[in-house]
Amino acid sequence: MSTQGELEVPSGHIDKGKGRAHEPTERTPLLGSTSAVLDDAVTTTSNRRGLRSQLFTVFLVSFSICILVASLLGLLAWSYASRASDLKPDDIIKNDLVFRGPDKIDVLNITKEGTIWLNIRGRVGVDAGSAIGVGSDDDDSLFQDMWKTIGRWGLRTLDRVTVNLTSIKITPEYNPDVVLVALDVPPLELPLSVDPPNDNSWLTPVSKPVRVRLCANSTSLFHFLKESWKQGALSVRADVGQANITGGSLNVVTWRSNFQSKLSDIRTAIRMPLPSIPGFPAPGHGNPFPAVSDLITLKSFNVSSEPNKLVIQATATVPNPAPSAFNLTMPSLPFVISIPNKTTVALASVSTFPFTLTSPNITISMTGDVLPISSSSFSVISHFVSKYLSGLSNDILISSPFLNGLEVEAVFPAPVPRPRILRDVTIRDMKIKPSGTAFLASGTVEGRVALPTGMNVGLKIFRVLPDVLIFDGEVPPTESVEKKHDDPSLPPEMPLPDPLPEHAFGHIRPDDWLPSISVPVEPEEGEGSAYAISAKVSDVPVQVLPGRQKEFSNFVGKVIFGTDGATAGISGYAAVAVEVEGLPLSGPGRKTAEIVLSGLPFQGNVHVGKKSLFMSETEEVLQMRDDLPQYIP
Repeated sequence: MSTQGELEVPSGHIDKGKGRAHEPTERTPLLGSTSAVLDDAVTTTSNRRGLRSQLFTVFLVSFSICILVASLLGLLAWSYASRASDLKPDDIIKNDLVFRGPDKIDVLNITKEGTIWLNIRGRVGVDAGSAIGVGSDDDDSLFQDMWKTIGRWGLRTLDRVTVNLTSIKITPEYNPDVVLVALDVPPLELPLSVDPPNDNSWLTPVSKPVRVRLCANSTSLFHFLKESWKQGALSVRADVGQANITGGSLNVVTWRSNFQSKLSDIRTAIRMPLPSIPGFPAPGHGNPFPAVSDLITLKSFNVSSEPNKLVIQATATVPNPAPSAFNLTMPSLPFVISIPNKTTVALASVSTFPFTLTSPNITISMTGDVLPISSSSFSVISHFVSKYLSGLSNDILISSPFLNGLEVEAVFPAPVPRPRILRDVTIRDMKIKPSGTAFLASGTVEGRVALPTGMNVGLKIFRVLPDVLIFDGEVPPTESVEKKHDDPSLPPEMPLPDPLPEHAFGHIRPDDWLPSISVPVEPEEGEGSAYAISAKVSDVPVQVLPGRQKEFSNFVGKVIFGTDGATAGISGYAAVAVEVEGLPLSGPGRKTAEIVLSGLPFQGNVHVGKKSLFMSETEEVLQMRDDLPQYIP
């Protein structure tokens, strides 16, 4: 039983919430469950306010740290930038930029405008830590060490910079107004290093093409070389108008490219000691610069006749002043050899074979042709060849079409030993007859023309002009008359030596050329082309030398009263007119390549018999052509 108004629930039944919800009545409390909801809302709001406060605090702290870090980084960057801006280009070049080499130079091209393209290989590096003062130092304080550590980290991160230079002008230190050469270097990557080792292992190999333009004339260049030799070093100034520096590698745009700087009016002095050249005075101490001819040794020289040209081949050596580690590769270079005169006469065009540096001497081989000769230049060519064949050196000019305006004065050395061009000279069937108060000589001049080794040239000797001293007996071996070449166009008369040689009594010189014939003969060892020549002498006056009448009388007495006559020595110089096979001609003028070789020394002996002294005027000399077979092998 239950009390009235109460609902009795049967035992054993459990309400699982599936029954109808109780309807609120007038007695249901209005705020019965609201307090719990309000408590939950207050708690949620409080939690959100705490989170915002924490986030705001974290933001403020982070922001403050960022500002502090940015300020520190900005301060560090400002300090590094301040140091970098205070750097002097000259100090960087002398103290921090390290270049070793060049290890090898290849000449890529030489243009007709005088521009030389070189490929230069070397090793380069920049001690950037030393440049801005962040290198390690055992004496640094803790703060300095931290400051430098960050700087070194920044440099290592930057890694390298790209430098773009305007033209580099090289001028002598003693005169910056004279520009010797101008160099154009392409943009160059310079790796940055910090605390590099003392050796060169940290340097980076680099290979770059460089354009070299010769700006000074040959006079200024050689004056500079001579002054540098006296000082013992090449002292020059390098001027660069502007250098643009960009961070990072060439043609690669990254955040490093934002690092940019510009240097203007860069000037630095460069002094490079000159090496000694073996066999020459050491550079410096006011010693004069060696002559170019002293530096060049002609090892071989060959000229040969070919159809319509003369081919030249030569080999020369020059001392190698470069260190053994220095390599240079040169391509074929053209040169023009000229003879200085009132008007320079181009003699030959030659080209070198490619060559490299060798120690102790550099061997240069070349080949070329004799250039076409105008008729107005024949006398100059004749004088040049005559001096060479007489054992005398010639002045020459060396130029190159690729180096416009550059002419080098040099000496074309004479062959050593002095060549004997005229050999076995004699006057066969020499006859002397009186003619009033004078004596006339007749006979056949015979001899051999032997060119020096290497001159394998076809010749036709068609005129000779002997200038002879006659001796009583053989020519004394010590007598040698030096011939002057005052007139290159015609063979001059030999001046009588003063004092007169011992035993000399007569002088013979025809008034005009003697027609001659020549045939090639087999050359002997040490000779080039060889020819037998013969020329007829007819009634040439014999001039008795002043004060030598006694010697002449003694000789005549030997001929008249001697059993077998007497021996007369002959010594002098001869001129020969020759046609050169293959010598090219230019323009109107002579139809044949004829040149005159004068001042060719000779000596010989002549046998004068008793019947030869007073010959009949009607007696004839044997024909020259019949005399030549004895010279033909």
